[in-house]
This record gives sequence, C-alpha cells and structure tokens, in this order.
Amino acid sequence: MSDTFLAKGKRKKLVEELRRKGITDEEVLRAINAVPRHDFMDHAFLDHAYTDKAFPISSGQTISQPYTVAVQTSLLKVKKRDKILEIGTGSGYQAAVLAEMGAKVYTIERHRELYLKAQRILHMLGYDADFFFGDGYEGKPQYGPFDGIIITAATAEVPAKLPPQLKIGGRLVVPLGSNNSQVMTLVVRTGDDSYEYSSHGSFAFVPMLKGTVN
Repeated sequence: MSDTFLAKGKRKKLVEELRRKGITDEEVLRAINAVPRHDFMDHAFLDHAYTDKAFPISSGQTISQPYTVAVQTSLLKVKKRDKILEIGTGSGYQAAVLAEMGAKVYTIERHRELYLKAQRILHMLGYDADFFFGDGYEGKPQYGPFDGIIITAATAEVPAKLPPQLKIGGRLVVPLGSNNSQVMTLVVRTGDDSYEYSSHGSFAFVPMLKGTVN
C-alpha cells in the first residue's frame, strides 16, 4: 500500500499524541513517524492505523498499541548498529521501528504465517532484519551477545535462557505478570550473574507461549 500524504499527516498527529503521553525519546518518535503502520494492519482496520490502539492480526495475535511500542523501544535505549533480539515478530511493526533506528534486528516468531508475512512486508519497505521461525524461550545465543532483548508477549517470569544472552550493560524489556495485566519490566545486565530490575507501568499483552505453530 502506498504511503500517502494523508497517512503521513496521521502519523505526525500520532507522534504528537505520543509526545503528550510522555514519550520523550526523539529518535523513537522519528522512527514511528517514518514507519507506515498501515502496511502492517489487517485491511479491516486500515482506517484506524494511526489510532493509538492495539488491533487484531492473524493467528490470534495483535499489533501493539503505538504507545506500547514507544515505551518498550525507549527502554531499550537503541543506538545505531545495536544488536537487538526481538521475541515475537508478530506483524513486524516493532522490528521495522527498530530497523528504522539503525539497529541490527534478530526476530523470532512461533507462528509460521506471521513469520512469513512479516518478512515480506519488511522486505517491501526496504528494512533489513534476520527472521527466525522458532521458540522465543530459547533465544538465539549463537548470534549474541545482544545490546537489547525485547519480548512482545506476556510472561509470568523472565525466560531463564534470555538474560545471559545480553552483553554486560545490555537491556531486556518484558511485560511481566498474569494474562490480564502485566508490568513493563526493564532488566539490565550489570555483571556475569547480576541483573537490575525496574518497573515501568501496566500494560496488556497476549501470552508468550512455547513451541511453534505451522
């Protein structure tokens, strides 16, 4: 779908709304202003692509609310050429925002349909990322260590295999809690076996599940 003046105008208004809601990372806001979210949406919701809400996509998943994307991305403190591991590709929108910011993105999706579709969309838009069909609980240690890990699904506890895949000083962002409500949690690796945790507001995500779906 083409990126029209109308869509660009709606993105600009969305960015202004995110700024009013407290997002201050200008590079995150620039990336959200650049990435055409409508290309990641189901056709039934195209008119609402720049509404600050989550919407259903295929495989029973959702495309996250732009505010949520902005919060998670801001917590990562992404710099150009950072290696970022994403757990849960979903629509591919979050991966596109990270790629727009200059990150080297590695993204894992357990639903084959979404894994294939997201690749097509990012390729069409000219974004580069490494896509993997697999179980996000395992991570991708062979490509680490990572500057950041972002988990885009709810989990009761941090998957044990992921924090050790961070560099020292690396940051992991995850919504921790029950299926109904989670607390956005930042985990910073401070040493070989030491991590610092901090909480950053309540959110609602689909649950993180093990295994794959063909």
